[in-house]
Amino acid sequence: MTRSEAAGGDRAAWPEDPAAETATARVTVDPRGIVTGWNEAARRLLGYRSSEVVGRAAAGLLATEPHPGTVRALRELPRWNGTVTLRHRDGRALPVSLLAHHRMPDRAGGEGAGGRGGGSGGDGGWLLFSAPAGPPAPLPAEALAMWAFAQSPATMALYDTGLRLRLANQDMERVIGLPEAAMRGLRVSEIVADPQGDRTEQLMRRVLATGAPQQGQVALRLAGHERESVWALSLVPVRDTAGTVRGVLLSARDMTEEHLARERLVLLNEASLRIGSTLDLARTAEELADVAVPQLADFVTVDLLPSIEGGGDPRAGAPSGPVVLRRVAVRSVLAGCPEAVVPRGTVATYPGGSPVAECLARGRPLIRELTDRVLAGWEREDPERAARVRRYGIHSVLAVPMRARGITLGVAVFARHRRPEPFTPDDLLLGGEITARAAVCVDNARRYARERRTSLTLQSSLLPARPPRQAAVEVASRYLPASTQAGVGGDWFDVIPLSGARVALVVGDVVGHGIRASAAMGRLRTAVRTLADVDLPPDELLTHLDDLVIRLSAEAGGEDGAGRAGGAGDTGDTGATCLYAVYDPVSRRCSLARAGHLPPALVTAAGAVEFPDVPAGPPLGLGGLPFETTELELPEGSVLVLYTDGLVASRDRDLDESLGTLREVLARPAPSLDATCDAVLRALLPDRPADDVALLMARTRALDAAHVATWEVPHDAAAVAETRKNACRQLAAWGLDEAAFVTELVVSELVTNAVRYGEAPVRLRLIRDSDLVIEVSDGSSTTPHLRRARTFDEGGRGLLLVAQLTQGWGTRQTYTGKTIWAEQSLSAS
Repeated sequence: MTRSEAAGGDRAAWPEDPAAETATARVTVDPRGIVTGWNEAARRLLGYRSSEVVGRAAAGLLATEPHPGTVRALRELPRWNGTVTLRHRDGRALPVSLLAHHRMPDRAGGEGAGGRGGGSGGDGGWLLFSAPAGPPAPLPAEALAMWAFAQSPATMALYDTGLRLRLANQDMERVIGLPEAAMRGLRVSEIVADPQGDRTEQLMRRVLATGAPQQGQVALRLAGHERESVWALSLVPVRDTAGTVRGVLLSARDMTEEHLARERLVLLNEASLRIGSTLDLARTAEELADVAVPQLADFVTVDLLPSIEGGGDPRAGAPSGPVVLRRVAVRSVLAGCPEAVVPRGTVATYPGGSPVAECLARGRPLIRELTDRVLAGWEREDPERAARVRRYGIHSVLAVPMRARGITLGVAVFARHRRPEPFTPDDLLLGGEITARAAVCVDNARRYARERRTSLTLQSSLLPARPPRQAAVEVASRYLPASTQAGVGGDWFDVIPLSGARVALVVGDVVGHGIRASAAMGRLRTAVRTLADVDLPPDELLTHLDDLVIRLSAEAGGEDGAGRAGGAGDTGDTGATCLYAVYDPVSRRCSLARAGHLPPALVTAAGAVEFPDVPAGPPLGLGGLPFETTELELPEGSVLVLYTDGLVASRDRDLDESLGTLREVLARPAPSLDATCDAVLRALLPDRPADDVALLMARTRALDAAHVATWEVPHDAAAVAETRKNACRQLAAWGLDEAAFVTELVVSELVTNAVRYGEAPVRLRLIRDSDLVIEVSDGSSTTPHLRRARTFDEGGRGLLLVAQLTQGWGTRQTYTGKTIWAEQSLSAS
């Protein structure tokens, strides 16, 4: 740009000089101090022609010899300026004002001009300039200043001490939309008629009062502008030559785009924090709508494909044509969301030409301006929707498909009616980004819902739907899965009938949540039932269960290593806790052992509540540590309460407080065990428990002498006949004469085997319950086995006969030998 152009084209005020480029004397000197360049202006200045100077030492031009220290100092300077006395060609000394740049070698090995660092190393010589001698051409300074103010690219205005506008430059006129003449004499608050004008005047008064510059930022909607704009203000005092403040210069910079960019970043950050706080699909969609209103849109809807509800997979490929979607979230700046045509939870069909169907078919976001022509087409296909759009003035729509991991989940629609500006490409990128984040969270929720449904199905199939009726105990139970966020865990309980009218009560908790925990729970429950059927004591049962958990951990670790190449963070360990109790209604004794589980609660018949001191034992899966059995005598009517840690573990209170609450609830009278279970859950659990909860209550019953008969049998074959007679007489006393024939055969076979193959002492016990239990004990630990007898074998048919005549039979080991038992049905008697 020439100087005449910079001055606004007034060539009369600033005449063009054709020799302006050659008016400055220019000399180059190499690192050795030899002159290498000499222009015509240098000749006019000193009188030497170029041929007389180039190639000679520059020091010869000096009127006096330079000081050596001065020369050394110059080598370290990037630039030097000052007055030097040079020798003119006619011999006179001539003071000359010089600007010298220490040149640095360029990357190609040449020399570069400029003042970029200097030094003794890499010296590239000097470039010297000297301005033309004599005063510059006179310029109209006031006019020049006025032109510069008027044509400055900055938005500026000058106000007097009364805060009245005196001058406004061209950019201020453009921004305000008024000429300077229309604004002159008005205050800021009168020019923009916005509350921000008053705030600006407060800053201007502070400038006048303190004489210090002030900075500020205002956001206002100016006349003629489509949207609100944001301005950075700089207010500086204008002083006269005496230093008195005579006015305030306002300079404004439009930072709307920067402000919008920051707002978008803030919205993105807010979306990352707020969207996906739960694994609930509908809640995630609501969080997307909440984030977008009102920062991005005035009205937002989120619709999902019905096929993904409950964790299902949508069909492959992008939907085309009319699309069926379910409304899961809606949000508006207006109370009650009156713009919505489709209520939340309702399925609606969107025609092929709608923004919803179009963006899903294309697989990318789109912006649609709802002009009269567009709405005319909508009125034919969806008149109600078109009427709502016209009623509330919706003018711009942004539709974004919700896609994650290659599948389409639904669509988010953003609309504007209160904000006059339409959606921009930047808004499209922002809407696409927050929707993409929400889509990943929705897909996570969908996958979790599928896994949760699978886990619940698996778990419900493994847990007892209804505890079996027992003569030994009256049972009530509850199982509550964890909330959606935590996931289904591995809690379980079981009631296992045992021989001799006894019952086993078990409750356990597998570490973790999800399908793996449910599957591990199923395997442990099956193992407990199998081991209980062998009639192992509680401590031995837990030892075998501990070995099983160790094997499960090893198997899980191997699978993880093969599937994830030993991925960090998942060791495949399986851990569990368990409480196992066996209650005998005849002796009224209960044997308990626990593996890292919480102790049971015991409610006595009198209503007192205590927590029996049962040795804790290590959790299952550690291995190598023993378990210990504790025996308690339970009076009839006592209630044994078994539970998992989800019942009493809480972030809001410590364990002792929870156990205290449990004690208080159990001590209250209740009409039934079911009512007590419900009262416990209400008192201890929130609406959405963070962990699975298993609760099992058992009220003990007792079988007295009227239901039990016992005989000591001599270790003599002759005693078998008398024993049969004793059994028959007892059945007659119980009124079970019709069962006597089968009972006599079973007693005869079992007692004969005990006398023939066992050791003393031999004992017969009959237990009358819903069925008749026949038990024969002896001092031998040898277990009989059912076998098929050959044609000419004299023995081997007794147990086969027992198996055919009874509902079941088995053997259990005791500390003094073994007991053979058989259960005879009395339903036909």
